[in-house]
Amino acid sequence: MATTTQEGLLERDKPALGVRHTMLVLVSPRAVFARVEDTGAYGWALVMLLGLFVLIGYAQVHTGLIDADVDRQTEQKRAKIEEAQGNLVDRVQLRDRMEKITKEGEFHRLIMRLLVIGVSPAFMLASFLFIASVLYAVVALTGRKPEYHSLMSICVYSGFIELVGYLLRFAMMLYYRTTEVHTSLAALGTPGEPSVWAAIDPFRIWFWVLVAIGLTVTRQLSRRMAAVSCSLMCLLTLGARVALEYAPK
Repeated sequence: MATTTQEGLLERDKPALGVRHTMLVLVSPRAVFARVEDTGAYGWALVMLLGLFVLIGYAQVHTGLIDADVDRQTEQKRAKIEEAQGNLVDRVQLRDRMEKITKEGEFHRLIMRLLVIGVSPAFMLASFLFIASVLYAVVALTGRKPEYHSLMSICVYSGFIELVGYLLRFAMMLYYRTTEVHTSLAALGTPGEPSVWAAIDPFRIWFWVLVAIGLTVTRQLSRRMAAVSCSLMCLLTLGARVALEYAPK
């Protein structure tokens, strides 16, 4: 009885989950997820995560790498049209087509800027909400009591591995002076061609491993159910990325 009381006191004295634990999840996930409670304490961690994504996106735009890549792609398109159709159409039509490509490049540049600054963080937030909702349903189906805030906390703190991957890609962009970098296994495929390997990102897989650990530590799911559920969801996300890889561009 004394031992049980002592353990209860230790649990109450344990520091609550906070921003200071965000990067600790990368080296000691069990210690972090052991602090998770169904209280919505992930709020500031989520704000910090999304804010850092916005700042890195702004820095990416500020470097001019996006503009340089779009300009290079636009020039390549212009060169191909001029080479293939320069002798087949009159100069007025050729000029109109060149102007159209230039306008498309300007629109693409704007879309890319919006994507890295606003759309990517918004998509991450939406993915957290979706994943937590799916896991809520899975937990309920197993007969256990699902705790939505706990599931969101697991997703948010696991999401900091995505931040590490994003920072690594940004560093690679600065080093190679291009936005066409990746942390996937695309190097195993044929350069310039769609590949299944391009959809396999170790950081994304690491995210699902952390989610599975969080589900187990918080006792939302058994170890087996957590592994099965996260494996299936990981495969679904990989399948979606493969479909995007082979989608017409």
